[in-house]
Amino acid sequence: MTQSRQSQISLIDTPYYHCISRCVRRAFLCGEDKFTGQSFSHRRQWVAERMHFLASLFTIDICAYAIMSNHYHLVLHADARANEKLSNEAVCQRWCQLYSVPPLVDRWMKQQLVMAAEQEAALQIINNWRRRLVDISWFMRCLNEFIARKANKEDNCKGRFWEGRFKSQALLDEEALLACMAYVDLNPVRAQMADGVENSEYTSGYERVHGDSNNDKAHDYQFSKKPLLGFVGDDHQANPQGISYSLIDYLELLDWTGRILREDKPGNICAQRPKLLCILGLDDESWLELASGFGKNYQGAVGSLEELALFASHTGKCWIAKKNALRRCLH
Repeated sequence: MTQSRQSQISLIDTPYYHCISRCVRRAFLCGEDKFTGQSFSHRRQWVAERMHFLASLFTIDICAYAIMSNHYHLVLHADARANEKLSNEAVCQRWCQLYSVPPLVDRWMKQQLVMAAEQEAALQIINNWRRRLVDISWFMRCLNEFIARKANKEDNCKGRFWEGRFKSQALLDEEALLACMAYVDLNPVRAQMADGVENSEYTSGYERVHGDSNNDKAHDYQFSKKPLLGFVGDDHQANPQGISYSLIDYLELLDWTGRILREDKPGNICAQRPKLLCILGLDDESWLELASGFGKNYQGAVGSLEELALFASHTGKCWIAKKNALRRCLH
């Protein structure tokens, strides 16, 4: 049974969510149609530009992403603190880059309102926009609607482009977050589209390795691009808005995991366990089960049993899917 979005997203429990959108029919997000020979690879840039544009407007950070042939993955971080700090004027400036300005708010911005009732009505609209700017559902809506309209126009057709509303998955602790990010970054490796993270274009792993020197340089963004949510390492206490491990350790873990997941990948498996795996306190088997199973084994929230119990109580659930499987991985 389809679950309401309120039962899948609870910022009280976690700001981190894994989102997936998949094309309907034989629609192509990118790649090449074997029947017609037509290439849709340029659409990957559409998705990349749009998601980075939305991240610059919303108080939502991108932790990881992978744009595949008929679907894409996003790991998002909803930054409630940054949202609270936005002034009303900043909220208007951001939202009005996406949608038209109501006359009442336009007059408020120009300081033309006199009556107290009008002021209150305008502020109610602005506060509603503020809530939307930290709402993952609105982020995904603004992304998917834009891509669907553009793709249908190019294909000269109407109707659904996406399979349905996006799927979301709560990541309740650091182990779940890092395992999901690794799963997302290694999607092209598992699909044999690339032989390593450093060659997996249109993924966050590729962007973290190469920075803005490749795809972004060829496409001059007409906005101030927000970087991916950073790895802050030992500076986590001084800078809490980041992932509390080092980027080098994460990339080492990605490489080690990719070598095990891809049997045909050249090179020997490194005998030394990655440092980050030791820090997380996970054994090899548990980590690999998490990092390879997000798409098929864990459709709901992922985290320790204690975190899952809290999430269930806050979202009105009586049970937790795949709890026994998670008990084996996350103690």
